[in-house]
Amino acid sequence: MFSLLYGFWEYIFRKEELRVLMLGLDKAGKTNLLERLKTLYTDTPGLESDKVLPTVGLNVGRLDVNKAELLLWDLGGQPGLRSIWDKYYADSHGVIFVVDCTTPARLDEAKHALDGALGSRELFGAPLLVMANKQDVEGHVPASEITQSLGLGIIDGRPCRVQPISAHNGNGIREAMRWLVDEIGASDRKLMLRNRAGAQ
Repeated sequence: MFSLLYGFWEYIFRKEELRVLMLGLDKAGKTNLLERLKTLYTDTPGLESDKVLPTVGLNVGRLDVNKAELLLWDLGGQPGLRSIWDKYYADSHGVIFVVDCTTPARLDEAKHALDGALGSRELFGAPLLVMANKQDVEGHVPASEITQSLGLGIIDGRPCRVQPISAHNGNGIREAMRWLVDEIGASDRKLMLRNRAGAQ
């Protein structure tokens, strides 16, 4: 009897896991952002920036944001590693795309990578959060220019937001993550992924 009640209690109060892709070019600050998120949302402090190495493959983080359990997949951004991105699209509830705002010369490359990801039917309707990183560095490109350079004013069929942040000091991150969790919660994609999982 106890196990039946416990199972019912767990079913009622269990948090649904939301899977979020973290994409972006190499050196955009994805892994530094993941480590900052760990510091902000878990009891375990993330690594300091000088200890973070470039991602080869995948880094994973789990955290609770606004009563939602997030599983973050931080994928390597080097050109040779971008070919694995699509292996994670079908199971993702949302996308974080990190842009280095101190390298305007790479914005065309970032747009190409983002367009390639968003062009996949496997990501249809997934909320997109663009984190305009390194806002703490003098001479950074403002978020409004990132929006224009990436062509984000014309995205249809998905919620989209560009948030200026600093993975170094944490500015803007909590606001951005609240938005993402709220948008995933309201999206049809969440229901679609839940139904697909139930059918298997």
